Amino acid sequence: MISVERSITRCPQCQAERVAESDECVRCGIIFAKYRPLVRRQSWVSPSTMPLRGQWWLMAKEWLIESDRTADPMTFYGRVLVFLGLLWWGWTFIVTPLETNYAGESFLHLVNLSFHEAGHVLFSPFGRFLMILGGSLGQVLMPLICAATFLVKTRDPFGASVALWWTAESVMDVAPYINDARAMDLILLGGMTGKEADGHDWNNLLTMLGLLEWDHLLAHLTYNISILFMLGSFLWSGILLLRHYRRLSVSGCSLE
Repeated sequence: MISVERSITRCPQCQAERVAESDECVRCGIIFAKYRPLVRRQSWVSPSTMPLRGQWWLMAKEWLIESDRTADPMTFYGRVLVFLGLLWWGWTFIVTPLETNYAGESFLHLVNLSFHEAGHVLFSPFGRFLMILGGSLGQVLMPLICAATFLVKTRDPFGASVALWWTAESVMDVAPYINDARAMDLILLGGMTGKEADGHDWNNLLTMLGLLEWDHLLAHLTYNISILFMLGSFLWSGILLLRHYRRLSVSGCSLE
C-alpha cells in the first residue's frame, strides 16, 4: 500500500511540484512527513454530493481562508505588524463617538475624498439622485473593489481583510456627513458649510427621500454597521494569522 507521504505529487501547502520524491518542498521548505497529518484531515466529501448550502460554505471557506498558503516567516511578521496597527487604530475609531467626526479628521479622509469626488463623476450619467449618492458610493466601492481583487486576482485573503477594514473606515467617514444633513455645519471641499452653499449631498438626498428628520438615526445605523465590518476584518485577519503561524510550525520554520 502506498503511504500518504509518498503519494504526494504536489506540495499540499504551496502547490509546487514535488521533485524526485524529495522529502521537503523546494519552494516553501515544508517536510512532507510532518505535513502528513494535515493531509489526512483534509479528506472531504465531493462537493457534488453535498447540499447546496454545504457547497457554498466550502466555496466561501476556500476563497476567504484556505486560498492563503503563504508560509514564509518574514511575511508573517509583516502581517502581524499590519494587524496590530489596524487593530489599535480601528479600536480608536470604534470607541470614538460619531459626533466627534474623528474619521473625517484622519488623513484617510483625504484618500476617501478623492474617490468620493470621482464617484460623483462616475454616476453622473444616471440622473441627479445617483450622481449625488455616487460620492458616498464611490468612496465605499473602491475598498470593496480592492478586496475583490485581492481575493480573485492575487488570491490574498489577508490583503482582502485589510481592504475590508478600509471599507469599514470609509463607511464611518460617511456617517458624520449623514448626521449633518439638517445642521449642515461641516466644512465642505470648497471651504464653506452646507448652509453657505446649496446644501450638501446628504441634505439633498434625505430631502429628496423625505427622510431628512431621520438623519441622526440613519447616521448611527451606518456607523454601527461600519463597526461590525471592522470587527469582522479583525476576526478574518486574526484567523488567517493563526493559520499562517500553524503552517510555519508544521514546516519547521523558526519564529525566534
